[in-house]
Amino acid sequence: MASSENSRGALFMSLAMAAFTCNDALVKSVTSELGIAQIMAVRGVMATVLIYGVARYLGVTLSLKAVMHPLVLLRTAFEIGATLTFLSALAHIEFAAASSIMQSLPLAVTLGAALFLGEPVGWRRWAAIAVGFVGVLLIIRPGPEGFTPAALFAVATCFFTASRDLTTRRITADIPTLTVTLFTSLTNTLVGAALIVPMGGWQPVSPEALGHLALAAVLVFGGYQAVIKSMRLGEISFIAPFRYTGLLWALAIAVLLFGERPNAYMLTGAAIVIGSGLYTFYRERKRQGATIEKASAAPPA
Repeated sequence: MASSENSRGALFMSLAMAAFTCNDALVKSVTSELGIAQIMAVRGVMATVLIYGVARYLGVTLSLKAVMHPLVLLRTAFEIGATLTFLSALAHIEFAAASSIMQSLPLAVTLGAALFLGEPVGWRRWAAIAVGFVGVLLIIRPGPEGFTPAALFAVATCFFTASRDLTTRRITADIPTLTVTLFTSLTNTLVGAALIVPMGGWQPVSPEALGHLALAAVLVFGGYQAVIKSMRLGEISFIAPFRYTGLLWALAIAVLLFGERPNAYMLTGAAIVIGSGLYTFYRERKRQGATIEKASAAPPA
């Protein structure tokens, strides 16, 4: 039974990563036509309407008390930072490079959990985190020849997203997930609308761009639901490594749709990042197993 649930959870995680990666590709495809703020606003309107419809269908309301909770507000601020920086990265660097840098997110979450939540991290996982960030340096290639300053947008996205995820862990269960999602989407939309004029003004939206953003909104929503489903089905330590399937989608899309040719530095760096992430998942699973074994061996009180 557990094996079946793990398999289904892994499938949902893989589907979520495919949805998120395709969303990123659709957004990148319109960055040459529309500004970052306009993309946030247009996609945000469609995503908010979709989430609101689902919330109403499920009887979930947007409670002012819930959304004014300090942790919900902090999470929303991190989400806005992640959206702005990642859209900036997509607009200025290759799709494969942006996606590869984002593979360091699990390492950033582990680092943040150790520093700010006091979660135990042994020297092996500290070493894996350090090696993983060396992989990120290989991808962005600091130096006069290979470095692109815009790659720092993707690095910033990792830390904004990790901060968002760590904040989410602290939000109490009595605040519905859809309430947080709806408020975040609405706030993202309003921030995007407010930044349209300062960031270049409104540009005409072609039917093709509108269709891309509409599909992106659906994919984002579906991706989040698939992630939630995967987390509830199986063991997180088994399912989490399947996040890295997103890089396979990213590389295929980069080559086939954007005509990119990932170089040896980027591929080596991505392999190091993924290897480090898989090792941290392995160590976490082993640590949890040892904790359970120790607890079961303890004499009854």
